[in-house]
Amino acid sequence: MSEQIETGSGNVYEDLGFFDAAEMQVKAQLATKIAGIIRAKHLTQIQASELLGIPQPKLSGMLRGQFRGISEAKMMECLIRLGRDVEIVVGKARRSPHKASLKVRFAG
Repeated sequence: MSEQIETGSGNVYEDLGFFDAAEMQVKAQLATKIAGIIRAKHLTQIQASELLGIPQPKLSGMLRGQFRGISEAKMMECLIRLGRDVEIVVGKARRSPHKASLKVRFAG
């Protein structure tokens, strides 16, 4: 029995066939950053939910990867409430107009 190893695309949601793979990847990155900041600030989920203005069960779900009901805009608002600047940059597609991409980049 020979094993085949398949190289992933870099987006697990795309590899799994999700139609909104780019959006899900961005949300996963934002949720990961939010979780890291909450940990670094030593906030409980109740404290964080009050600071972020979202119910604790919804925050808990987001931190566990259940973020379909939370918009990217709300997640960016959470980052701002956690003391982070959020900057959106729109640029010309590097490859071709038909291969534009959606990315999140975190500075320092």
